[in-house]
Amino acid sequence: MKAKACGPRIGLALGSGSARGWAHLGVLRALAAEGIQPDLICGCSIGAFVGAAAAAGDLDKLGDWVESLGWQDVLSLLDVSLRSGLIRGGRLMEFFSKNFIDTSFDQLDLPFACVATDLFTGREVWLREGGVADAVRASIALPGLLTPVVHDGRLLVDGGLVNPVPVSLCRALGADIVIAVDLGSELIGRAWRRAGVEPVEEDADEPGWIRRLLLRFGVAGGVEAEPVRREENLPSLVGVMSTSINIMQVRIARSRLAGEPADVLLSPRVGQIGMMDYHRGREAIAEGEAAVQRMLPAIRFALEHS
Repeated sequence: MKAKACGPRIGLALGSGSARGWAHLGVLRALAAEGIQPDLICGCSIGAFVGAAAAAGDLDKLGDWVESLGWQDVLSLLDVSLRSGLIRGGRLMEFFSKNFIDTSFDQLDLPFACVATDLFTGREVWLREGGVADAVRASIALPGLLTPVVHDGRLLVDGGLVNPVPVSLCRALGADIVIAVDLGSELIGRAWRRAGVEPVEEDADEPGWIRRLLLRFGVAGGVEAEPVRREENLPSLVGVMSTSINIMQVRIARSRLAGEPADVLLSPRVGQIGMMDYHRGREAIAEGEAAVQRMLPAIRFALEHS
């Protein structure tokens, strides 16, 4: 993927959204199929993960890997920690560095930057220098799930706490046109619906493989055992945590996008994909492609009138 020699600089802002972020792969594929190539990419959380691979020219390799993932493969990348986060993330990022990104920012094919949050000050941190994998690891450190990262003397966590869809970072890097991808358009309330009325007992963010993951922590007695009984209509711990994160990030994203609007906003319909459903890559990618097709007239208009 190479930058254009002339014309408006197109910036792509890839938003946070955990496993729903595989939709970014579909967005990038569909834009490329239409001859639309970004000149710079900015990402937050999973958007940083995908954006870094795209900026390094490894998008096809990442896409092939994502489409091959089963839940067993996802589990194999997780190294359990009960200190500051459920997962340390070392195994995941070691795999990422070895297979996709093992370089510095200045060696990437395209300008790239990602967003993290300073856990002590609450400030937004833009990461644009040093090792790409280290920066991505900080950007995806979702509180409660992935352990925080010490980076240049600061303790950093997921950028979605402050800037889930980094349009402002794209503008700062010199984008004339910003195409943003917001993954939160369908999230609030989805896990509580049953026929549009009641909360569900097994919400969409707790598939069976999450129970298998919890078994590794000694939380339950066996995969085939009966689920732990809960009070009627109350969600699981994972459901409460993931839904709370969704609410927070959706509200922050709406506020930031109102003050810092993109020229084109893509909203893949991925609310049915749970926070940890990384094995549903094909579904997310297809919806990313569909989101581009729905908004293609608006994209063309923005490019023609820039």
